[in-house]
Parts: sequence; C-alpha cells; structure tokens
Amino acid sequence: MLYLLIAALLGLALAPGIGVCLHLFQVSDGLAPLIALPLKGFTVFLGFLIFGFCSILLVPLPNRLILRFLKPCRGPYFSTKIFPWYAHNILTYSIRYTFMEWITPTPFNLFFFRQMGMKIGARSEINTSNISDPGLITLEEEVTIGGSATILAHYAVRGYLVIAPVLIKKGATIGLRAVIMGGTEIGEGAKILPNSVVLPKSRVPAGETWAGVPAKKIEEGPASEHQG
Repeated sequence: MLYLLIAALLGLALAPGIGVCLHLFQVSDGLAPLIALPLKGFTVFLGFLIFGFCSILLVPLPNRLILRFLKPCRGPYFSTKIFPWYAHNILTYSIRYTFMEWITPTPFNLFFFRQMGMKIGARSEINTSNISDPGLITLEEEVTIGGSATILAHYAVRGYLVIAPVLIKKGATIGLRAVIMGGTEIGEGAKILPNSVVLPKSRVPAGETWAGVPAKKIEEGPASEHQG
C-alpha cells in the first residue's frame, strides 16, 4: 500500500510536467531540427523541474497523519509500532533519491524538511540530503549542517530497531560527512569535525569540539574552523 501511495503521489507530481512536455513537443514538431532538438531537450528537463517542485508539495501531505503516530520506541523491525517509521521514511526517501540534491542547500530543502516534521530554527542551514527520520530531528537557531553529513534518528541493537530523537542545539556545527546517530544531543555552540561519527545516545556538552570514529572530545585547533 505504501508503494501504491508513492506511485499515486509522484504520478500526480509528474502530470503537470508531462502536460508541458506534450504541448512543447507539438510546438517543436513544426520547427527545423536544429531548433526542435534543443527545444525538446529543454522541455524534458523543464518537465523534471516541474515534477520536483510539485513532489515536495504533495509528498508531505499524507505525512501529516503519519506524524501523529511517529514516536520514539524500540521493537522488532517488522512490527506494528515500527510501521509509522517505515511510512515516514519511505515518503522522505521518495524525495531524497529523486529531487533533493537539486534543492540542497536552498530554502526549498528547508521547506520540505519542515513539512516532513523537522523543527528547524531561524538561520539554520542544511547542506546535505542524507537526512532520515526528519520528524524526530530538532535543529535550534543558527545550526550549520555541513555538506554530505548524515543525521538519522534511529539505530539497531541486538536485533531491535530503536527510534530515538536527535537534538542539535543553538549555534552547533556538524562538519562535512559527519554522522549523527539516534538519541544524540549536540550542545549549544558545539562542533563535530568532518568525517566524525557520533554514536547513539551521545551527549556533546555545550561549546565542546568532538572528532573521530567514534567521536570524542578534543582540544580545538585551527583545522576545526573549516567545517561546512
């Protein structure tokens, strides 16, 4: 049923672009090849862009209902209480793997993540598409998420899936390709350096700099200034 829902939503998002393509293809058919072929190429890509912007409007609509049931929990991967998590992420990934790279980082990716339930404070920026479970993630004001960083509000342990919120407090910075896992809290003004992995349930105190795999506190040096 979830796949049918995605097919319906993305199908609706495709419809306006298809209409534009069909109309402009008819126009180009009467033109010389040197003009018709570039026009058709432009038309196809324009149709893709129309699809993308329509999809970030349509996909969050059923998610509003799902968010009512999306709660922190622990259970077997295939269980009733885990199902809202599956549904939430299938909707999220339908955009992540089709259009998200085209709108990262812009106000449009912030719009989509907010519509999916992520709490994003003023002047925060997300320069990555690697976001799972946005409805369980909170970014306070002036947070910077560096390029290709990964944030997910879940992890696995002993055959169970644990769904746990992530909180990144005001002024924190997550470096390039860093990984923030479920149940983590990043303190105000803290820095996670590039390529670091913050393990589940970690607590990074305010103002500290962490680095490594797994990430641990380090003394901040000149290299920590370049993170986004």
